[in-house]
Amino acid sequence: MQERLQKLMARAGYGSRRENERLISAGRVLLNGRLARLGDKADLQVDQIKVDGKLLTLEREPFTYIMLNKPRGVISSLDDELQQARTTVRDLIPEPGHLYPVGRLDKPSEGLILMTNDGQLAHHLTHPRYEHEKEYEVEVEGTVSNQVLGTWRQGVLLDARLTAPAHIEVLERNRNSTRLRIVLREGRKRQIRRIAAGLGHPVLHLRRVKIGPLELGSLKPGQWRRLTSQEINQLRAAARKKPNYRRTNRNRNRHSKK
Repeated sequence: MQERLQKLMARAGYGSRRENERLISAGRVLLNGRLARLGDKADLQVDQIKVDGKLLTLEREPFTYIMLNKPRGVISSLDDELQQARTTVRDLIPEPGHLYPVGRLDKPSEGLILMTNDGQLAHHLTHPRYEHEKEYEVEVEGTVSNQVLGTWRQGVLLDARLTAPAHIEVLERNRNSTRLRIVLREGRKRQIRRIAAGLGHPVLHLRRVKIGPLELGSLKPGQWRRLTSQEINQLRAAARKKPNYRRTNRNRNRHSKK
């Protein structure tokens, strides 16, 4: 997972983030062989960072896996980059070590987020080419017709690209709202909210209940717990799934043509 250079440098013992910003501005930091710039981000699993010619490395912490039920109003970030005193998912877990969220949710949404320092597992669970399922319980405005559901299930244009087919089940229809269970194999930014609004049924409530084999269960909003050894093994088994390059390339080629 990419992080700002000054943050990585701070974790490696190079001083405060502000001090590290001065090192970057002074031209003393290289990112993949070029002079680093303020705002650059890197992932130490794939990128090389040198400070005054010395390779930056981090001692590996023991892997930690924590399940969190993110409440509404909390942001899925490690810190509040806007400096508006917003609560982050990291603020909710008073445990030491470097943990970051897997499977982000926007501020108004709630539900399952995995917090871990296992970067390889995080990559496999979140990259769309691995097609890991994420399940949501969603309430939208109005009574959603079968025709609209059919369109949504087949895929709709979003940012000039067709979304992957989605499994959508009606849980309850009322005069003013419809409750749905939605299973996705991709995760574009605010995907469910944007599609629902575009189809004339804005989201009223959204909760994620499953990521791959990991289920939220009875965990209350704001609560967290460490994963069991069985859950960890299930996640690792899911992460070994081979990527589907064929579908990714087919979708790219399909929508690059006019």
